[in-house]
Amino acid sequence: MGGNGSQLLEQCLLIRRAEEKIVDVYASDLIQSPVHLSIGQEAAAVGLCAALRTTDPLFSTYRSHAYFLAKGGSLHEFFAELMGRATGCCGGKGGSMHLADPSVGFMGTSAIVASSLSNAAGVAWAKKADSVDDVVVAVIGDGALEEGVYHEVLNFASLHNLPLILVVEDNGWAVHSSVGARQAFQMEEHARAYGVGTYRLGPALDPRVIAEQFAGIVEATRNDRAPRWVHLEVFRVKEHVGPGDDFHAGYRNKDDCQRWLDQEWSSLEWSGRHVAEERVSAEIAESFTRAASDPFPDRSSLFIDVVG
Repeated sequence: MGGNGSQLLEQCLLIRRAEEKIVDVYASDLIQSPVHLSIGQEAAAVGLCAALRTTDPLFSTYRSHAYFLAKGGSLHEFFAELMGRATGCCGGKGGSMHLADPSVGFMGTSAIVASSLSNAAGVAWAKKADSVDDVVVAVIGDGALEEGVYHEVLNFASLHNLPLILVVEDNGWAVHSSVGARQAFQMEEHARAYGVGTYRLGPALDPRVIAEQFAGIVEATRNDRAPRWVHLEVFRVKEHVGPGDDFHAGYRNKDDCQRWLDQEWSSLEWSGRHVAEERVSAEIAESFTRAASDPFPDRSSLFIDVVG
């Protein structure tokens, strides 16, 4: 999507404020689905998407708000989808965990862990067959590495030399379980065993840094059409699902969260930040108010886009 440094920071700001709006209204039941918030992980999404073209397809996890907006998805359609309105990006049928907008290259998400990987590999196969130089990006969480389809896709992408970049957002947790309690393998060494190039980025504190790092990986993939694997260190500020905090559960440390917030993009002052705050606030207010007044889907649309 591109953008200069200030634009990337403003994108992070928009995503943060949009999700804070969700937190503020969640108890009102305006939001019609569970939410997996991206607060703390905005720099990863904005940085990665800045290195991509609109025509580069991106598949995300169900923690997808930041990627949907960073890839160019409409803020109004985002809010409308979360409210179950007919004007949402999926007609109000998908909700938070199933956002999609192929017109900007955001190919969709699923509540099933790692399920988008096979779709991403199929699209990468098609891009190769069509001899176009688009790259396909699939973002997964560290918990997805324990699913069988992850191993199958790594093997298939390497075997057939597909232009697929697999990005592992590693926040250290699958719900409440640490990586060490779940994985007997070292994830980078395991990926390298499939013959793909591996990279480590992050911590994803500043979208400008991530954009610069990821741009080189994208360009290399665009040139040689070979798959790559990227480890990206991120931090989830909110609970696994929902608008609240979960430090009372005792599985992670509140001080670690504060250290992240003290270092990330949100702690920065940049030229024009005050103006950016005003602009973002106005955009969120307009989009949210408009979405809240939009109609719900008509009953006649129930079986549209449903394969039976």
